[in-house]
Amino acid sequence: MALLTSGGDSWRTLFLFGAAPLVVLLPVTLLRLPESPKWLLARGHTERAHLLAERTGVPLSESARAAEDKKVGYAALASRRYALPTVLLGLMSCSGLLLTYALNTWLPEIMGQSGFGKSYALVFLLALNGGAVIGGVLASRAADRTGPQRVITSTFVLAAVSLTLLPLGLPLSALLALVAVAGIGTIGTQVLVYGFVANYYDTQARAAGVAWCAGFGRLGGIGGPLVGGALMSAGISPHRAFYAFAGVAVFGALVALFVPRQNTEEDVVSDSVPGRSSADAARVLATALSRGEV
Repeated sequence: MALLTSGGDSWRTLFLFGAAPLVVLLPVTLLRLPESPKWLLARGHTERAHLLAERTGVPLSESARAAEDKKVGYAALASRRYALPTVLLGLMSCSGLLLTYALNTWLPEIMGQSGFGKSYALVFLLALNGGAVIGGVLASRAADRTGPQRVITSTFVLAAVSLTLLPLGLPLSALLALVAVAGIGTIGTQVLVYGFVANYYDTQARAAGVAWCAGFGRLGGIGGPLVGGALMSAGISPHRAFYAFAGVAVFGALVALFVPRQNTEEDVVSDSVPGRSSADAARVLATALSRGEV
């Protein structure tokens, strides 16, 4: 979008477009988005939780009422129930972000060393991110049907396979297709990871779990470009660089595979509205917001 404006090639214009969603959405979110009644109850704000539940038409379930005495936040992550999954989910996020930032940073250079000129740099990056957008939407629909853990494992494997095939000297069209698949298995996978983590933890640990996953994963985001730079400066061939990234994808798949299955709370909204589907409960919230009842 920035490129379509006058002076869109300026980094200042790009940063303005990047900041626009924050400037627009943050005030709206603060003013109109209600807090989770379950979260308020977990934090000991019992009166506010019941008041908000009445205003939104989302009564608190018995499981939510019984959760008041559970550990909250990072203390919950250190509990026996969540300790091992928290480590594995952090490593999974770290793998996804390492691949995301490594490929976004070094893919043009690696392909350049494979014989493609600078004019192809943007083409490969567009294929990588375009595949992530389209494939991420399709993968999220599959995750809704079969569960995110299985889909995340599969997309990591897809990334490993596509990265392994990239050095084989295939035609440009096939290379672009493989890069797009790699985008699904890296950037698209990371989006699924956040959704998986958010639904893995109960209300008492959900915010801390997502924060841990995002924060620990950033170590991979920092390390990805460094790993790519180390491989390039060491004179490693493009073939071996892709194999190294494929190894990271295999590691991510194994970590995702071994995350223990968790019997968490049901969806916050649907669990709180007996006899209603998630869509029906969502409409209750939307109606309350549109009437200004929250």
